[in-house]
Amino acid sequence: MTEERIQKIIARSGLCSRRDADQMIADGRVTVDGRVAMPGEKADLRTARIKVDGRAVKAPEQLRYFLLYKPRAVMTTCDDPEERKTVLDIVKPVVRERVYPVGRLDYHSEGLLILTNDGDLAARIAHPRFGVVREYLVKIRGDLTPSEYRKLMAGTSVEGRHVKPQLAQRSSKVRGGKATWWRLEVLEGRTHEVRELFLSAGHHVQRLRRTAIGPLRDDSLNPGDFRTITVKELALLRSANSKSKRPPIRRVARQSGNGPAKRKSNARKRPERKR
Repeated sequence: MTEERIQKIIARSGLCSRRDADQMIADGRVTVDGRVAMPGEKADLRTARIKVDGRAVKAPEQLRYFLLYKPRAVMTTCDDPEERKTVLDIVKPVVRERVYPVGRLDYHSEGLLILTNDGDLAARIAHPRFGVVREYLVKIRGDLTPSEYRKLMAGTSVEGRHVKPQLAQRSSKVRGGKATWWRLEVLEGRTHEVRELFLSAGHHVQRLRRTAIGPLRDDSLNPGDFRTITVKELALLRSANSKSKRPPIRRVARQSGNGPAKRKSNARKRPERKR
């Protein structure tokens, strides 16, 4: 093992994402051989004693990758001061490694979320320069007028940064015409970004569901279900960009945390699913 940036070592240990590790170093919470680590510093875990808040950083765990359907009223965090249910509470009974959510999906939203302990992949998915598109289905009251649609596509400011959709298409109308579903694609997935985009067009979001992350899509997952991401999907995700085709992922057999899923004898092996 050669020298690596300390934030990468911390992320590979499964403690947190690389972005969080950067912040820990900036806050002076990380030490190397007893002295406070500097941003951008490198070290060799075989010879250096790296600690976070006084606790030694362990050797990297086995890398794990999961695709989870986050239900509504669940926090996309590792823990919550208000003791609300988090996405990690869903996977902890089955997953031994310490994984963490990649990106954000707010408390009242639902849909696909990646959980992993691979800091490199997490950084690639989270950073907009890699162009990993997030797709959402959005329900609003009524419909967008042509001028409202133009406002939506013009974008708005979120967290001090201008954001706008890559694509917005009406998906369907609710019976009676009182509401419509829109399919929206964005690059960053910043906090409340989709809700703010529709609010800038004069519409509150009634329901929000993330349906794809780059090439990853699985319409067979129910709220609370999760499964292992396949090797093929990982390769597609690592090579994904805003111009990549995003093929639908085939349905996979359901699985609970108590044992393997039942499969037909002539079925090909599919990714494991847990609930």
